[in-house]
Amino acid sequence: MPDFVHKPVLMAEVLTGLQPKAGGRFADGTLGGGGHAEAILEMTSPNGWVFGCDRDGAAVEAAGKRLARFAGRFEIRRGNFAEMSEWVPAESCDGVLLDLGVSSPQLDVAERGFSFQSEGPLDMRMDARQALTAMELVNNTDAEDLAKIFWEYGGERDSRRIAKAIVHDRVQRKFETTRQLAELIERLSPRRGDKAHPATKIFQALRIAVNDEIGSLKRGLAGALKILKPGGRLTVITFHSLEDRAVKDWANALARDYTFAGAVDVPELRQPREPELKWVVRKAIKPGETELQENPRSRSAQLRVMEKI
Repeated sequence: MPDFVHKPVLMAEVLTGLQPKAGGRFADGTLGGGGHAEAILEMTSPNGWVFGCDRDGAAVEAAGKRLARFAGRFEIRRGNFAEMSEWVPAESCDGVLLDLGVSSPQLDVAERGFSFQSEGPLDMRMDARQALTAMELVNNTDAEDLAKIFWEYGGERDSRRIAKAIVHDRVQRKFETTRQLAELIERLSPRRGDKAHPATKIFQALRIAVNDEIGSLKRGLAGALKILKPGGRLTVITFHSLEDRAVKDWANALARDYTFAGAVDVPELRQPREPELKWVVRKAIKPGETELQENPRSRSAQLRVMEKI
């Protein structure tokens, strides 16, 4: 397997949002190759600190090597950022970074099964220690639940038809590879000149479901708030609308000076409360032209910046 080399996105914008200073303490819940963490450690020299974690063992190993020159100034653990508040002290951090989604090294290694561009096992696990794989999900989930995954996590309009076709075909032959699944979807939904491959949304949905990405995000946001000091900054990079909406809805709710019961905000039934967050930049920050040219995969990245009150 090739080395885990990951180009971090929105580097300057993240550092502007976090405002690292000498002696600052920060948490990077999605280390990747350690690029953001390295920059934070440089800016917090000589005695700043970074707590870091990642579900991917290859990422943890790569980050450890990259950050070796800062020995004694960081702690790295392999795990889900949703559990960071269980080992990072409460109200100890000046800033927290969550860089969501899948990384280039994960996409580019066929054996990880994240991409339909090359033949590989239907895996998609960010943490290879977990039992659930995309193969398990595709071959053992009923058509109704598969369609729900494809629609809710991928926005796939043809979710029911694709789910039924998968259930029909797997009786004859178990789905085991990325190309096998992609070819079925392509037969059902031919490209007809579209830029995006018809399997794109299905693969996104399966990846999100396999790794419980939305559940992890919601738990991780709550945990980030716990480990932030008052005045500490939270920066979150998202790569699709489902993630971004979850971050935005969570922050908006905590930035309000009132709460309400139920799903509908009825002004007459509002209860006053102290807000816990404020927006530093309300509008999503996107990559500039230079970054887009240097790293085309950054095109869907969006950065949100909040501050704990």
